This record gives sequence, structure tokens and C-alpha cells, in this order.
Amino acid sequence: MRRSPRASVTTKPSHGGPVRQRATTIALAAIAATAVAAPVAQAKTTITMSGSTSVYPLITSLARSYVTSGPGKGKVGFVVQQGGSDTGITDVSRGRVTIGNASRAQQPSDPGGIVFNKIAYDAVCIITNASNPIGTLSQAQVESIFTGRTRSWSQVPGARATGSIELVSRTATSGTADAFREIFLGGQLSIAASAQVKSSNGLVKQTVEASKGAIGFVSLDFVDSDLRTVNYQGVGCTLRNAKSGQYKGVRPFSLVTRGKPTGASKAFIKWVQTSSAAKAVINQHWIPVR
Repeated sequence: MRRSPRASVTTKPSHGGPVRQRATTIALAAIAATAVAAPVAQAKTTITMSGSTSVYPLITSLARSYVTSGPGKGKVGFVVQQGGSDTGITDVSRGRVTIGNASRAQQPSDPGGIVFNKIAYDAVCIITNASNPIGTLSQAQVESIFTGRTRSWSQVPGARATGSIELVSRTATSGTADAFREIFLGGQLSIAASAQVKSSNGLVKQTVEASKGAIGFVSLDFVDSDLRTVNYQGVGCTLRNAKSGQYKGVRPFSLVTRGKPTGASKAFIKWVQTSSAAKAVINQHWIPVR
């Protein structure tokens, strides 16, 4: 798995809801290539974020670029926490953070008065253990497996694993889980209650790596040679296929604000959406918004 950008890291409990996995502080003083980031207290403005574990690698890369060589240099600092898309959306709606990071589309049930500022698209990949490559799955097969109707690998054409299928899913606050249900389960079906529930992409990845009978789903950025990705409807989950539109398992990444963005948040979001520097970061592992 690709490592997140270098930054000073502290761990602290959440203000309500699930415990945050990490809080990353990215300071805005001029930073030499080998220097340690200065404390956020030295920055004039601090942008606080919480939310999606899928958006986390991208947003920390963008924030690092913004404060080291972009217009935020010496002016802005970032504190980025995780916790899931729904947590970020709730946090920003209640004024707990400046921006909520979301890896799903806006829903009617979301709090009123928030704005989804789209910054990129990301592919969601179905993954299996490295010892259990599967050629391709149709939507009907994916639905049957993840709803629990298909329970044995012997019922899945091409599978090398034997025995029971071990489903690995995400917590209720996960935008990746919401996107998976919308894209792969038609938005109407639910993942089987027997599935193991994990709080992050990284934990899903670790679980599938460790069990020959496991199957789950993660953001494309978390895929590496320790896993197998499953072709969906005959198309591989690759960045090239996602960018071309051939791979259909794609969802939006958004920076969610309380009302239209203003001040430092507005400047950062505009830079992310329009600058060539931000586009270069996004193009590495994600799909820019056209």
C-alpha cells in the first residue's frame, strides 16, 4: 500500500462518534525537503477536516503540496482526522470541523445546509486473497455473494478457494460501503449481516490478505500485489479503465462545507479544483473532475 505523505502525526479521541484513527497535522511554514513540519500554532489559519479513510491519502497529498509549494505556503495549516464519510459530514454540519471529507455522493438523508464540492473520482475494487484469483464477476454474482445467497466458493466459477465465503465489509459511517451498495448492489440490497465489519480500507485489506476465503472491497489506492482484484462485468479495476469510463465501479470524492466555502477553505478548494499542481497529484491514483 502506498504510504501517506510525510507529516507529524498525533492520535487522540474523537469528539463524539467513533474514535479517530489518526489526526495528521500539516503546518504551513516553509518546509525544506528534509525538515519536520512546524506546529500548526505557527500558522495564521488552520483548516480542520474529518471523514473518509479513502479520501485521506489524496487530501493529505494535496494539503502537503498546497503548504509547501502552493498558495497556502506560510498562510494555512491542516489538521486531518479520519472516521468515515458520514462522520465527516456530521462533523462539518455541526461546525466541529471546517471541511468534511466524503467518498460518496450526497444523499437526501444528509443534513441540510451543506455543500458537496467535488474534487475527484475514485474506483472501488472488489478484492480477494492473493491465493484465490477470480476472473470476473457479473453484477448478479456480486449481489449473490455479498447478500449471502452464495455462501461457498464452490459455487463461484474460477475460484481456487474452498469452503465458506468470508465477507468483509465496512462500518455504517463508511462512504465506500455506501458507494459499494449503490454501484454493485443496485442501491436496494444490503450486505449480509454475517459480514465482518471493519472501520477502514486498511483493515479490510489486512483481513482479506490474511484469509484465503475472504472477499471485500477497497479504494483502488489501497490495492497492491498482496491482493487480487476481481474484474467486474469483464473489466479490470485499474486506473486506466476507470479513467476511460470502461470500469463502472467509480464514485466521487468531495470536500463538504457548511454552506458555500469561504475564506481559506474557498481558496483551498478552488486550488484543488482548478490548479495544474493539484491535477498532477490527483492523476497519480485518482480521476480528475473534468
